[in-house]
Amino acid sequence: MDIHCDREQDGPGMEGVGELDMLIPLDPDPDAQERRLLRKLDERILPILCLLYLFAYLDRSNLGNARLQGLPGDVLGGDPTGVLFDWVNSAFFFTYILLQIPFTVLSKYYNPRIWIGCSAILWGICSTSMAAAHTFTNLMIARLGLGTFEAAFGGAVVLYFSFYYTKAECGTRIAYWFGFAAVAGAFGGLIAYGIQHVKVSIANWRLLFLLEGTPTILLGLLCLFLLPGRPESTQFLTAAERKIAISRMNRGTSGDFGAVVRRSHVIAAFQDWRIYIGGVIYFGLNCALASLSAFLPTIIGTMGHENAMAQLMTVPPYAMAGFVLLVTSYSSDRLQIRGPLLVCTSMVGGLGYMILLGATHQQDVRYGATFLITSGTYSSIGLMNAWFSHNLGSETKRAAGIPLYGAIGQIGGILGSHLYPLTEGPAYTSGFTVSASLLLLAALCALLLSVSFRLDNMQRDQQYGKPDPDDMVDTSELADKAPGFRYVP
Repeated sequence: MDIHCDREQDGPGMEGVGELDMLIPLDPDPDAQERRLLRKLDERILPILCLLYLFAYLDRSNLGNARLQGLPGDVLGGDPTGVLFDWVNSAFFFTYILLQIPFTVLSKYYNPRIWIGCSAILWGICSTSMAAAHTFTNLMIARLGLGTFEAAFGGAVVLYFSFYYTKAECGTRIAYWFGFAAVAGAFGGLIAYGIQHVKVSIANWRLLFLLEGTPTILLGLLCLFLLPGRPESTQFLTAAERKIAISRMNRGTSGDFGAVVRRSHVIAAFQDWRIYIGGVIYFGLNCALASLSAFLPTIIGTMGHENAMAQLMTVPPYAMAGFVLLVTSYSSDRLQIRGPLLVCTSMVGGLGYMILLGATHQQDVRYGATFLITSGTYSSIGLMNAWFSHNLGSETKRAAGIPLYGAIGQIGGILGSHLYPLTEGPAYTSGFTVSASLLLLAALCALLLSVSFRLDNMQRDQQYGKPDPDDMVDTSELADKAPGFRYVP
């Protein structure tokens, strides 16, 4: 059963296409037209969404920097065991996990620029309000609100990319977007280092929350006016460009026209075993990621560096992670493989944690291991999001399936927030062991999924023949189970 909604989008439908076709130059080479359209989309979509994710990640992960700037002493009564800080850090994930699935499915009923812009404004308000916190309860409420509105953002953006980019382009674009999480790690360390040396009338950590939360609100307002809506209705594109954009979103699959949710595809997402295996992978990756964002400054601090220098030394590992993420995602798009690369990057991250376990007194080696951890973890998450952005077949199944494995995975973020109590420093044996084991499990699960996708493709090729990868495939009824649909292995 399909649930339709006739909400007005951000422009007219496809009426009058012939009249408006002259708004773009006629070009006998359709590839040139498409390249021009792709460049136009990239120039508008990527800067807005990448900057939004930069500040989304800064807002969720700046607690690690605030910890070194005196937040526990000012608000948490000193927190000698680190338990209260762990709960504040993990509070974000409670609402993020519970609301990600319903919010992403609901986002299909609304104009993407309104949905994404409003969620950014609201989480920016929550982040900025942390600067005014005076109690543990104040911090918990702000973090719960932050998780609520970022839940409306993450899954909706991955779904949004599939509206405009083909499976041969999506991995690189998601990498650009998610790569700004690594940029946030580096940028956050630089901001925290600078704030550490500023003499103002308020605590340094309060200034940190203000400086990193306020731009999010401004970007959300900008998004309301500049981000394109759905391809079939946005006024950002001419009518001729909309026709090209719609044909692109139907290559190897088929997109929805307008605001529609197919209930059968939501149910299919909850019954798909591969999504749950994806959840196991994402669980391990998010456990490692949450550990990094909240505790990397503390871990580097255990190597004998002062707090300000520990903030600064978090920058190079994140910079390396961004570079490796772009290289692996670009390669996966060109080769049209995700699983084998995901196996390799997960193992690299696991190796980094094992080095931290073994080299307890070799500080240079331990610092080098953080480069492996950041590079492996960030690259793996980028590949994972790109993998499922195509392999679920239909828009509605993506809208349900992406946040489903994401919600399972974010439980790993809660675990990661509790793996590094101060009482276990500086060795943190338990935390490193759990993180390494989960990354190696993620590699094993990625191998299983890749083999499964390949076998399914081979079986369909034998039964139905090999399809043209650029042909439209009707996924309106069977989603990824349609005879003409092929997975990216």
